[in-house]
Amino acid sequence: MSGRPLTGVRVIELAHIMAGPVCGLMLADMGADVVKVERLPGGDGTRGFVPPTVGDESSAFMMLNRAKRGLALDLRRPDGVDVVRRLLREADVVIENFRVGTMDRMGLGWDRLSKENPRLVYCQITGFGRTGPFAERGGFDLIAQGYSGLMSVTGEVGRPPVKVGAPVTDITAGILAAFGIASALFERERTGMGQLVDTSLFEAGITQTYWQSAIALASGVSPGPLGTAHPLAAPYQTFRTADSWINVGASNEATWRGLTTALGASELASDARFATNGDRMMNLEALVDVLSPYFAERTSDDWLEILTGEGVPVGPIASIGEMLEHPQTIAREMVIEVEHSRLGTVKALGSPVKVSRGEAWPEDDAPRVGSPRLGEHTREILLEAGWAPEEVEGLLSSGVALESSVP
Repeated sequence: MSGRPLTGVRVIELAHIMAGPVCGLMLADMGADVVKVERLPGGDGTRGFVPPTVGDESSAFMMLNRAKRGLALDLRRPDGVDVVRRLLREADVVIENFRVGTMDRMGLGWDRLSKENPRLVYCQITGFGRTGPFAERGGFDLIAQGYSGLMSVTGEVGRPPVKVGAPVTDITAGILAAFGIASALFERERTGMGQLVDTSLFEAGITQTYWQSAIALASGVSPGPLGTAHPLAAPYQTFRTADSWINVGASNEATWRGLTTALGASELASDARFATNGDRMMNLEALVDVLSPYFAERTSDDWLEILTGEGVPVGPIASIGEMLEHPQTIAREMVIEVEHSRLGTVKALGSPVKVSRGEAWPEDDAPRVGSPRLGEHTREILLEAGWAPEEVEGLLSSGVALESSVP
């Protein structure tokens, strides 16, 4: 049996698209038995996302839902809701990311479920949180990036607003939710009681603004976009080389001196404009103007070698494809192979968290499991939870539940 940290924890994932499924994925990688409940008809919305696909499966769905078991139910029908409620009486965790009030209207809200299962950890991920004037608004990454201030500090000065390329509030909300769940489970060991975990895309975006919020709270002035530059340290940004671009992070005095040595420009170390980090920030435009011609003299590969040799943080601007093939990515098992029940071996991103005992993927563990087909484990889950075979047949024949076809 696997010794992963959350082995034995049963999670019911009543979530769709991204934030909730990210949370479920984090827990599954730590050993939790995550049962993904998909609403009929159609299932999770990511199943219908546009190509690229693997076979006829959405690559987006497959990425976020590996290592889970799939149960498909029609939650518009009372019998479908009753199945979920019965499962939740014995579950440890439920994750949902519907609009505030949706679960209550189905009879699956926190107030009711906590009475039926006092040990239940109920995690709700919404657009703006359960309280406040925006509580009932829906959650979308683009909207949350705008409200949270992220878009105001992203991009180049004088250019139109730009969002962070990745859906960072969705992903961060999922990670925050997983942290909240793990904390609630830890507290339950002392008290025996579950609790409500409440986070949102809005708050996930706000947590990305620590530095900028520190500036605004201290000065009363909202910082704007700086391109690739840092709001508190310099030089810490992208520079053009003879053939491409590199990131340079000489953000303290030791690395600044190393940079001037690497550039063959030791006189810059004694230039009063750049004597301290504060001076360099005050004279950032002049600093960039002085440094840029040096970087243009050599290729990126040259500078990567030279600056690394001087202990200056430096790196390329990798494409996603280059990142996926990088030796460090491979060494950290961030690209893994999983077994899909119909498509066979497919690739996915691995767990970003490693632990020394009960590692995410022990050598003797079962094969790494891919995403479930719609309703793939419906029969298995219901029988395991105590439904009689004839009851399961009734749910399937009536259309309340769906079992995927043979692969």
